[in-house]
Amino acid sequence: MSMEQSTHQRIVAGARRNFFANGIRGVSMDDLAHELGMSKKTLYAHFSSKAALVEAALQDKIREVGADLERISSESAADFPGAIHQLLACVLRHMGEVQPPFQRDIMREAPEAFRLVEIQRKEMIQRHMGKLLSEGCRAGIIRKDIPAGLLVEIFLGVVQAIMNPLKLSELGLTPKSGFSAILSVIFEGTVTEEGRSRLWPNRV
Repeated sequence: MSMEQSTHQRIVAGARRNFFANGIRGVSMDDLAHELGMSKKTLYAHFSSKAALVEAALQDKIREVGADLERISSESAADFPGAIHQLLACVLRHMGEVQPPFQRDIMREAPEAFRLVEIQRKEMIQRHMGKLLSEGCRAGIIRKDIPAGLLVEIFLGVVQAIMNPLKLSELGLTPKSGFSAILSVIFEGTVTEEGRSRLWPNRV
């Protein structure tokens, strides 16, 4: 990796860490430059504006989520219960990174970037959830009386309706609690009796 690439990645990582924790309005380019130990001139050499840096942080997040989902869905055929537990842990970890200040600011400060994230999120859900649910049906854990494609569309509809800043704020939810509740409802309502004992063997 070249020094230029390393600096670029350091900037994106620092922006992601600060924006997601403190919001977009709560972090200035001066703040980022100071934390990263570089000049604003260096920041602007890599990113033409704060908006461009916000978009880069979001895209970095999306790439990481996509890589995790790809790994989990590729392992689901061999161990579907394990894949579901990994999926839940993955979602909670990723959603936990996004704090209320960022949720509050994103639609106002970077609406175009958020719309792009929504499109990419939809594509990831269709690709990976469809594969996971199909594997679950084959394993006898997910109900076969509801087509996997329909389950994916139900999941997508709920995510699109709930997982946006305005609705989360209205309901008093964080991204983590919102997504966790959606996954719980979807999987609790679609698993077979055998699936319940295999997914949650310690439940009474």
